[in-house]
Amino acid sequence: MTNQSNTNLSHESKNHDPKIIVALDYSDATSALRLVEQLDPTLCRLKVGKELFTAAGPQFVETLTHSNFGVFLDLKFHDIPNTVAKACTAASNLGIWMLNVHASGGLEMMQAAKQAVDNNTTNKPLLIAVTVLTSMNQQTLNQIGIETDLASHVLKLASLTQQAGLDGVVCSALEAKMLRTNLGHELCLVTPGIRPANASQDDQSRIVTPANALALGASYLVIGRPITQASNPLKALEVIHAECAQASLT
Repeated sequence: MTNQSNTNLSHESKNHDPKIIVALDYSDATSALRLVEQLDPTLCRLKVGKELFTAAGPQFVETLTHSNFGVFLDLKFHDIPNTVAKACTAASNLGIWMLNVHASGGLEMMQAAKQAVDNNTTNKPLLIAVTVLTSMNQQTLNQIGIETDLASHVLKLASLTQQAGLDGVVCSALEAKMLRTNLGHELCLVTPGIRPANASQDDQSRIVTPANALALGASYLVIGRPITQASNPLKALEVIHAECAQASLT
């Protein structure tokens, strides 16, 4: 892990825009850093979610950003507009590359989050919104009272996100082509549920391979266990990175 000081990674140069976001799904900072020390910040960014952030706190996030890694703070803020806005300000101050909210929080909440990020003079990360979690399927939506078909619900939430002025959405790669067709190519699409062809499906219901995800229109790929549980995480990252690079050329 490099010890170079972090510059603002919110707006990477075109020559340094890795498409892979490694999910640090760990319960403590020591285990996460053991993995991070084996990775290369020119090949990936890092995702810090609720479990690790709760265990390790903001200081851990700053450790990563000061080590030249772009950090996606995946806390999925969903609350009243004022509370979400203040949370986004605090998150932005950590020097992160990206953060997210739940699109189901509504237009006013997302607009408040957007304004908070835009007004931050310390750091302006990308701001995206979660549409439908990749662990959910049509049956899950029906269970919580949403009768609309899954694809239509994703499009509705993504359209609302675009209306709010956010940079993009979290979605399944299976919805990427549909979102590109309906909402254009400017929206950033961050896609979890990415698995190399020979990897386990684990707890994801809707999965896609890295090359296919990029072909469908994904901007960034969130990948966890195929890298973090590999016997050689850097090698696994390099293989997937090469696959992504090749896919981008075709």
